[in-house]
Formats: sequence, C-alpha cells, structure tokens
Amino acid sequence: MKARRVKGLDPEGPLAAQAERIVRARLDELYGFMPAAADPAEVEALHDMRIAAKRLRYVLEVTAPCFGPYAATAARRARELQDLLGEIHDCDVMLPRVCAHVEGLVARDVAALRAAAGEADDLDPALAARAPHRAAYRGLSVLSAHLQARRRLLFARFLELWARLEEHDVRGQLERALAERPAAPTPGTRRDAAPA
Repeated sequence: MKARRVKGLDPEGPLAAQAERIVRARLDELYGFMPAAADPAEVEALHDMRIAAKRLRYVLEVTAPCFGPYAATAARRARELQDLLGEIHDCDVMLPRVCAHVEGLVARDVAALRAAAGEADDLDPALAARAPHRAAYRGLSVLSAHLQARRRLLFARFLELWARLEEHDVRGQLERALAERPAAPTPGTRRDAAPA
C-alpha cells in the first residue's frame, strides 16, 4: 500500500509543525480503513490497515517529544494494533499455502493411484489406502483448522481492540496532543536533566 501524500510540508519549517502534518495524514490513513476492515473477508483492507498502523507508530515514536504526553501512548496503541493485525495477516498468508500444499499432495496421489490402477476398467477403492501422502492430509487438515480458528479468534480480538480505541477516543486524544507543545528548555539546560 502506498502511503498518502502529506500536503503542505515545509522542510524549512519548525519540526513540530511538519511532524504534526505527517501524524495527521497517517492518522487519517489508518482510520480510513474502517469500516471495511471490520469485515473479516476484507483481507487486503486488514493488511493495509496494519501497514498504516505501522507508519503511524513509527512517526509517533520519532516525533512524540514534539507533542503532548499522549503522543507516546498513541504510539503504543498503534503498535498494539499493528501487532494484532500482523498476527491476522500471518494466518491469511499461511492458510492458502497449506491448502495449496494439500492440493499438490492430492494431485500427486491422484497420479499415483491412477498409475496403480493400470489397465483396470475402474479404480479399486482399496487402492486409496495406499495413497502415498494420505498420512500428511490429516496433519495438514488439523493445521488448516487451527489457522482458521486462530484467525477468527484474532479477528474478534481486533474488533474488541478497535472498539476500545474508539471508546477511549484515541484519535481525539492524539489530535489534542498534537496541538500541545512542550515548553522549550531554557538555554544551557538539557531537556532530560533532573531538577535540582
């Protein structure tokens, strides 16, 4: 997924103002995937939302000190969302691979059973007991069931997490934090210096 362009950036402008533009663009990008991502069949929207969460997280991790304290919390929320969507994506990638592997094994067994039938008028059902990959089907079927069940569980967790983010108004809190600017340190002092 290509990142949205950030309009109005001024490389000569103050860092906090430019960072705010970038964060707002990434925040809009993330929230733009809802409600599509609330549909479990929308695999691409979920994957793109994960990428958007990652982009928001990274920009917040770098620029959070430019904003109010909630910016760091929002970075953690973006990471939590990114991680969960990444786990869902892993299932979405793995399941088709497992199914394709099963199909490949079945195709080889079909060829082997057909060859074993030789010149027979019909295939003897007893030949199926000698299919070379029959034991692998069970394990792969169990793996497929596991991946499907795990994805359903993770997707339910995603919906719960998104509802919590909405309930806690993460977007609004971050937008307010973007408008806050920490006090500039006085000349000659370090920002991280302990008070005397």
